[in-house]
Amino acid sequence: MASHPGALVSKKRKDFVNMPAPLGYVPGLGRGATGFTTRSDIGPAREASDISDDRHPVPKKKKNDDSDEEDLNENNYDEFEGYGGSLFSSGPYDKDDEEADAVYDAIDKRMDEKRKERREKRLQQELELYRQLRPKIQQQFSDLKRGLSDVSEDDWNNIPEVGDARNKHQRNPRADKITPVPDSFLAKHAMTQETVTALDPLQQKFGGLQTPYSGTSSAEYDLRKIGEARNTLMDVKLNQVSDSVSGQTVVDPKGYLTDLQSMLPSYSGDVADVKKARLLLKSVRETNPNHPPAWIASARLEEVTGKIQAARNIVMKGCEACPRSEEMWLEAARLQPGDTAKAVIAQAVRQLPQSVRIWIRASELESESTAKRKVFRKALEQLPNSVRLWKAAVELEEPDDARILLSRAVECCPTSVELWLALAKLESYENARRVLNKARESIPTDRKIWITAAKLEEANSNNRNVTKIIDRALTSLRANMVEINRDQWIEDAEESEKAGSIVTAQAVIQAVIGVNIEDEDRDTTWIDDADSCASHGAIECARAIYANALSVFPSKKRIWLEAAYFEKNHGTRETLEALLQKAVAHCPKAEVLWLMGAKSKWMAGDVPAARSILSLAFQANPNSEEIWLAAVKLESENNEDERARQLLARARSNASTARVWMKSAKLEWQLGNIDRAKDLLDKGVKEYSDFPKLWMMKGQLAEQEADRETARKAYQTGLKKCSNSVPLHLLAAQLEEKVGNLTKARAILEKARLNIPQCPDLWLEAVRVEDRAGNRNIAKSTMARAMQECPNAGSLWAESIFMEARPQRKTKSVDALKRCEHDPHVLLAVSKLFWSERKITKAREWFTRAVKIEPDLGDAWAFFYRFEIQFGTEEQQDAVKTRCIQAEPRHGEVWCTVSKNIDNWRKKTDELLPLVAGELAPVV
Repeated sequence: MASHPGALVSKKRKDFVNMPAPLGYVPGLGRGATGFTTRSDIGPAREASDISDDRHPVPKKKKNDDSDEEDLNENNYDEFEGYGGSLFSSGPYDKDDEEADAVYDAIDKRMDEKRKERREKRLQQELELYRQLRPKIQQQFSDLKRGLSDVSEDDWNNIPEVGDARNKHQRNPRADKITPVPDSFLAKHAMTQETVTALDPLQQKFGGLQTPYSGTSSAEYDLRKIGEARNTLMDVKLNQVSDSVSGQTVVDPKGYLTDLQSMLPSYSGDVADVKKARLLLKSVRETNPNHPPAWIASARLEEVTGKIQAARNIVMKGCEACPRSEEMWLEAARLQPGDTAKAVIAQAVRQLPQSVRIWIRASELESESTAKRKVFRKALEQLPNSVRLWKAAVELEEPDDARILLSRAVECCPTSVELWLALAKLESYENARRVLNKARESIPTDRKIWITAAKLEEANSNNRNVTKIIDRALTSLRANMVEINRDQWIEDAEESEKAGSIVTAQAVIQAVIGVNIEDEDRDTTWIDDADSCASHGAIECARAIYANALSVFPSKKRIWLEAAYFEKNHGTRETLEALLQKAVAHCPKAEVLWLMGAKSKWMAGDVPAARSILSLAFQANPNSEEIWLAAVKLESENNEDERARQLLARARSNASTARVWMKSAKLEWQLGNIDRAKDLLDKGVKEYSDFPKLWMMKGQLAEQEADRETARKAYQTGLKKCSNSVPLHLLAAQLEEKVGNLTKARAILEKARLNIPQCPDLWLEAVRVEDRAGNRNIAKSTMARAMQECPNAGSLWAESIFMEARPQRKTKSVDALKRCEHDPHVLLAVSKLFWSERKITKAREWFTRAVKIEPDLGDAWAFFYRFEIQFGTEEQQDAVKTRCIQAEPRHGEVWCTVSKNIDNWRKKTDELLPLVAGELAPVV
């Protein structure tokens, strides 16, 4: 233990002996002594009640306005000091206590500074722990708030409004009804104060009444006289503004109403906001008077509030404060009326003679072309290098004067491409060539000058020079370090085609189509470019791209097909046939190209040419099934049944396939040779037992002859061989349903769904079987199971819409569109729904969408045609039929039933469409 110095532990001498007594110290006061004095002091010894001198002041007690009772509130309790905040709170508080408190406060402050960092760190840790154990509500819902970022705008709009808990009378307070008091009532009561000198007969009869006390005369309260005076005054005013000769009024009612409207405030916002904005902008102007936006904002505020004169005054003050501000002068010219605006803009020109916008504004204020020309002349004297001023000045001139101006303009602005091109358009051919040559020398890096030169040559029938100019353009631009952007050049080619310069457009395409493209990406990129040009309406550009691609890849079947489809959609029959001749020469093994050529000839009515093309196709592809069947179809469609039969016989021997056997049996069936058809089907199913269509035809042929047992056996045998064929299962179930064996039909469909899961057609047939049997509830439950297994099947959603009651159909259709937005069956169902509700315009729009998304769906065309028959005109009906013929639909439930009927096998699309429309179920 450390020892202390001797001076500090000495017992003989106290350390306070030589120290002066503190102020107010009285020895023995703690024991009750009152002190003593000698004769040298003033006065005798004092009692306790005597007044003390300044050295011994009476201790002051703290004032306590409250009661002397101790405050026992829990908020007033301290663990160390107890109640009241201090152990000696009731005692006297003198200067010694104040000094001690100051010392202790200084010590506490010093100690607090030492432990401040550690204490704050500990407090932060405790706060974090507390927030983890008891988080705020804002933190608890933070994950849900982040989830709100995925909510779409439609979901926000569909959130229901919060209900109003007030009762009906509180929500809809009824305004007090105030009925104006009639003048007769007021006049009657005013007359009660009149003084009368005679009694009326009633008063005389019953003895008279006391006359009222005389008061104020009622003449000044006679409202009837006041109304008459008002009418008289109005008559006088109208007479003053009327014509003294004819008596007709000269008041302009429109102008009068306009003046009344101008007196109304045009600003409908909060007046308090206007006052705040006015004060704020005033402060900004006073703080920085050389800040133009502040003056402009103040003027526009006054303009919005309808105080146009105040706005003009402010903006003129702003012009004085900011004379070098272009925006300030333009705003002043805008706010001022005609002549005053001219004076303002003249002053602006004197202040800012180099401002292009001010000169243009000055020309806009002039109403005559001559005055505008003078303004532009003066402007060009000040700003000869302004392209904008030159262009505005040229637009006001005649062609001859414009040519002179442009000649001067290109001298002052030699880097402006627009001025050079405008001058070239106004010059003759030779002069235009000279102008473009000078332009190329002045601006060697601009491609538009070269393209304009090519257009000039094409316009003067110098097509040979066009390609040379474009090639020289690319060479010159590369020499001047200009990057060749093929997309920009293709856009220029499209613009050239739209302007009628076809040769220039083709030359540009030929020159830049291969720039900056990898060799392996050329064919894909070129096809995309051609599609883009075709979508923009640049047909010749797309044709040039295909021509270039075919010259580079002459043996690629894909490019030939794309080019053929392009010519089919955008070209003529001659261009298509010419292209197909080249295509089959380069790709003789491409069957589809031969077939397209033959079909083009056949559609044109040239059957011998189609046969010759198919004969050439046979030589190139001797065992092609497609070509054999195309030749058979050509002969059968032209009623050459015997030739078709011979072709099929040769095909069965040379290129035997399942489809050839099926077409052979179908031809015999269509011609009425049932026995021959049965024989072909029996041979066909022996050779191709896994081809379901042969089994289907065998069963359908038996059903036609009412031999249902043979049909059942055919379907059952076919299902054993082709267990995954959906149409075969459907035909077998429909046969059992026709017989009346619903249980067997259900079993077939149930077994099919086990073998072929997630098949919408099987589920749809199961629902319809129950619906046709009258089992509505079972049909709905089956549909629910089907929707669970196939949630994105459009055919199921379309069927479920009309299974609902009429009020629920709209909601169901919305759910269907959310699931299958682009499914043609759903779009067709929505169209029928609008049809049933007699919303003609919407139904037509949705029918158009349905046939556009899937033009191969024949049922959609049939419903559309039937709709137009009921609600449309003949032109609309013909338009639908024409589009249907062009689309040539091949699918659809009702469409296939009608088109594959033996009685309709020779009918075309235009004949089938009315038949299918007549077979459709009515829309209710």
